[in-house]
Amino acid sequence: MSIPKVTIVIPVYNGARYLREAIDSALAQTFKDIEVIVVNDGSSDGGKTEEIALSYGTAIRYFRKENGGVASALNIGIREMKGDYFSWLSHDDVFYVDKIAAQLSFLDSSGSIPDTILYGDYDIINSKSEFTGSIKIDAPKPERMCFALMVSYPIHGCTTLIPRSCFEKEGLFDEKLRTTQDYDLWFRFAGLFPFVHQAKSLIKSRHHEAQGTITMNKLHMLEVDKLLSIFVNEISPEELVGGYGGTLPHAYAYVAESFYGRKCLGAANQARKRAFQSLEVLTLTMKWKLFFRLSLMEVKGRLCALLGSNNSVRG
Repeated sequence: MSIPKVTIVIPVYNGARYLREAIDSALAQTFKDIEVIVVNDGSSDGGKTEEIALSYGTAIRYFRKENGGVASALNIGIREMKGDYFSWLSHDDVFYVDKIAAQLSFLDSSGSIPDTILYGDYDIINSKSEFTGSIKIDAPKPERMCFALMVSYPIHGCTTLIPRSCFEKEGLFDEKLRTTQDYDLWFRFAGLFPFVHQAKSLIKSRHHEAQGTITMNKLHMLEVDKLLSIFVNEISPEELVGGYGGTLPHAYAYVAESFYGRKCLGAANQARKRAFQSLEVLTLTMKWKLFFRLSLMEVKGRLCALLGSNNSVRG
C-alpha cells in the first residue's frame, strides 16, 4: 500500500446512530490517496459502535481505547497517521465527496506557504440528515486569527486540513480539555502558522441534542470561560490592537464586552482589568470615557452573575 497523502481521523463515542454515514463519506472521497482511521473512545453501547467499525474490515484502520475524551481520541489518530495532512471528521458529521480534492486543489492553486492550515464554510444538517442551513465564515486576515478566535467562531474543526508538520512543531490537542480542545489548539497554531479560508462548504455539520457541548453544558461553560481568560493573558498587545484597529485599552474593552455578551464572566473581568491597566496610553478625556464604560461593564457582569450564565465557544 502506498503512503497516503491525507489521513481522515474519526473519533467516536457511542456513535452507532451516525458512524456509518461518516465513514461512508470518508471512503467515498474522489481523492483516493487517503487513509481512514476510526478511534473508538471507550464506547459503552454494548459493542454497537465497534460492530459498525469492524464491518469495514481493512478499508479503515480501527483503534479502541479507554474513554478519555475527543482530544485523546484525536491524538491517537494523529500519532498513528501516515498521511502528510490531517483531516478531522466527527462521527456525526459528513464530508462531501470532493472535500479533500477541493482543499488540495485550492492549496496548490493559491501558492500557499508551507504549514498553511486550511478551513472553510459548512452546511448544517439535523438528526435526520436533512439540510437546515449554511454557515459562511467572515474570515479574518491570517495575522488577525488570534483576535478572531477570542471574539468570534471562525473555525469548524471538521472543515480544516492541517499539515502533519504543524503537530510535530507545536504539539497535539490538550487532553485535559473535554469540550474546548479545538479552540485551544487553533489559538496555539495561530501564533505560528497561517490559517487560510476557502469560501466553500465541503462538510455537513450535524446539530442534535446528543452533542457533547449540550450534554456536558456545565463543564463546557467552565472550560470556555477559563480558555478565554488564557487567551486574554497570552495575546500580544500588537495582535490585539491589530485585530481591533484602535487603542489598546479600547481593544481590551471591546473584548470584555464580547465576553460579557457570551456570559463568560471570569474572562470578561480579566479583559476589563487589562483595559484599566493600559489606560495610561489615553488622554485624560478618553480615560474618563473608558472608565465610565468599564464601570458599566462591571455592573453588567454582576447582573449576569445573578441571572446565571450560558456560554459556548461556538455560539
